[in-house]
Amino acid sequence: MSLIVPGALRASVSDDVIARPVARSADRPGDAPSKARGTPRTPLGTPVAGPLGRPLGTPTIAPSGAPVTTLVSERRAPTAAFSADSLVVEKTQRRLTLWAGGLPIRTYDVALGGNPVGHKEKAGDRRTPEGLYYIDARNPNSRYHLGLHVSYPNAQDVARARAQGFTPGGDIMLHGLPNGQGKVGPLHRAYDWTNGCVAVTDEEIEELFASVPVGTPIRFLP
Repeated sequence: MSLIVPGALRASVSDDVIARPVARSADRPGDAPSKARGTPRTPLGTPVAGPLGRPLGTPTIAPSGAPVTTLVSERRAPTAAFSADSLVVEKTQRRLTLWAGGLPIRTYDVALGGNPVGHKEKAGDRRTPEGLYYIDARNPNSRYHLGLHVSYPNAQDVARARAQGFTPGGDIMLHGLPNGQGKVGPLHRAYDWTNGCVAVTDEEIEELFASVPVGTPIRFLP
């Protein structure tokens, strides 16, 4: 039975939005095709360094009974049960992992931009960045349900784009669904529908918004 995603989740919504085919793809509040989604796998085995190089511990399997944040209604400030050390996005797996205390505490299935393969290089290429960035702002009044802004482009991204005569683009976020479309829930993952952003359900972004402070490093893997 095929999944039908409302038109509001297709390539018309900005913060960066696009449509994902069955073999998927990644740009905006992020773009390339990928493989079919399966059961979440074991989190990465490589520790992630913070933006200032501080070590974040050696990853291990998260213990059962990990803390749970209380979800809140739209536009209320969520309350954190833990504070993230780092985030890791595995683009091919369409998976976001939240690390806290050196452990992978949460994993989330995500949607990316419509052209997710490869590093974002210019505005409009519908790609999700690759490499190490950090959360540099929080937006409780986004056109999507809450937003965590990513520090793309960095100085290298700007220099690379300008050398090729492009603008690097930006406005890359972790965000929920377009306002008023939260009932779509997990079905949004049927497509890579953003223009480069990383999208989760409204309930999941509430948990992330509560747990991820400004300055949290986020590594995007191919």
